[in-house]
Amino acid sequence: MKTVLVAVALTLCARVALAESAVESWTVDGVKREAIVYTPKSTAGKAPLIFSFHGHGDDMENFQYVGLQNVWPDAIIVYFQGLPSRDGYRGWQVEPGEYGDRDLKMVDAVLAAMKKKYNVDDNRIYATGFSNGAHFTYLLWATRPDVFAAFAPVAGRIRPTAMPKEPKPILIIGGERDQQVAFQDQRAAIGIATRVNGSAAPVVTWIHPGGHEYPRPTSGKIVEFFHEHVKGD
Repeated sequence: MKTVLVAVALTLCARVALAESAVESWTVDGVKREAIVYTPKSTAGKAPLIFSFHGHGDDMENFQYVGLQNVWPDAIIVYFQGLPSRDGYRGWQVEPGEYGDRDLKMVDAVLAAMKKKYNVDDNRIYATGFSNGAHFTYLLWATRPDVFAAFAPVAGRIRPTAMPKEPKPILIIGGERDQQVAFQDQRAAIGIATRVNGSAAPVVTWIHPGGHEYPRPTSGKIVEFFHEHVKGD
């Protein structure tokens, strides 16, 4: 089913971005992968890096308007473009081995390229996504826990084949009336995160009264959470 981004903070669209953006591309397994990359205007010091993944059927052009770059202009923000899924709509793998691990390979390749091109802070690398992008964010927790300092899935679930094992700080955002990604599945993800993290890492939740959406305060809450967590602390 196609997922579209709703309830985005429209005021962000009209704001003048404090960061500079460009479309960058990489070839992974012979396939062109693209992202809109926002970089700080000031290059002093090492920069945090956020990987952001749109929902199923969405694209990077639309999803950039969630405005992470406006909330955290000192960070490098990467809005990835998904590839067509089995139904033809753009999306992400949600289980290990799916689609030949095309998206996990993309993350590995792009991360290596970003570290060569930019002054990335290895201790402040983060992942977030909406809906199908949130499913992929959970997969990154399961398969690449050592890479990221923290995660922030929005309206996502954890697949049985993609169970995380290493405690990591996580912010989980969901809507009580979500009928596209059943809220009970999102609750189950919170339970899994709580069991995995125990007392070793925080599980923070923001449960809003809406449905399958990305409410206005979401990006601010994500950036606030990421600010608080540095790998190794």
